[in-house]
Amino acid sequence: MSEQPILSVRHLNTEFILPEGKVARALEDVSFDVHPGQTIGLVGESGCGKTTTLMSVMRLLPSNGRITNGSIVFKNNNLLSLPERQMRGYRWKEMAIIFQSAMNALNPVITVGDQICEPILLHKLMEPEEANARVDELLDLVGIPHSRRNQYPHQYSGGMRQRAMIAMALACKPSLLFADEPTTALDVMVQAQVLELLKEIQQRLKLAIVLVTHDLGVVAEVCDTVVVMYGGKVAEYGSADDIYNRPKHPYTQRLLASFPDLNRPGDTLASIPGTPPRLTQLPPGCRFEPRCHVKIEKCAQFTPALSEMEPAHYASCHLCQGTEALFS
Repeated sequence: MSEQPILSVRHLNTEFILPEGKVARALEDVSFDVHPGQTIGLVGESGCGKTTTLMSVMRLLPSNGRITNGSIVFKNNNLLSLPERQMRGYRWKEMAIIFQSAMNALNPVITVGDQICEPILLHKLMEPEEANARVDELLDLVGIPHSRRNQYPHQYSGGMRQRAMIAMALACKPSLLFADEPTTALDVMVQAQVLELLKEIQQRLKLAIVLVTHDLGVVAEVCDTVVVMYGGKVAEYGSADDIYNRPKHPYTQRLLASFPDLNRPGDTLASIPGTPPRLTQLPPGCRFEPRCHVKIEKCAQFTPALSEMEPAHYASCHLCQGTEALFS
């Protein structure tokens, strides 16, 4: 894309200090861009660093987490150089997040309408009367009747709670929206409704969306670009069409082979033996080497760089003949 990215993450490293003093290297050398109006998916198994990437960008890491390297440039401002007070001005107003579990994210003793209104008043964007009208507008946008604005989260179904979270995230009209597993614990029909709602809102408001999921079907449904993560690193990065139809990294290939395809009902699903690496005991070479079905000797010794396999299609694999490093 020729348009300037709204968010540029470069060489991001994040680690956690565990109680016993060990260091868990949760992210290493993570780089990607998000352009205005684009939906980008972060995909991979649980524990590969997807949610940590979002929390690092939002600077919402727990007390034992720290960013040790890299830059996070949002609208030409490096968020890592901002004091916390200034960073709070970006959250919800410029960038917002839909958390994984709406029931846990919503306050059980405050009405849904008041929770949607809170960020508007906190950032002093409107007077209370205008803010209340904005809440009704947001409820319309996500398909919740106004009559339910004074109800509490436990009085909402799972799908309605997720819609309320989306309304809250959009309250201050951000230009970048993070969605962390937004369809987790929802039944299939409600998942489809929430995804359709996100697509409609993205098109209507021209939002940039970063979607975290382990569900390849969700990624295929809504994403333009895909970042495949493994062991805290970017394994493959490219358009959704390239990732699904011409996967380069063995991990991406195995992920896709393990996902059912309705166009090939007779195919046997593949599996990936073993488990992702422990972040306190990472292998010296490629993170995927212990589980890889096509590994060579070099894979256990050296970490592959993320390099260009095809135009705008990148992978970090010694078996792939890349032409140049990405984000050098």
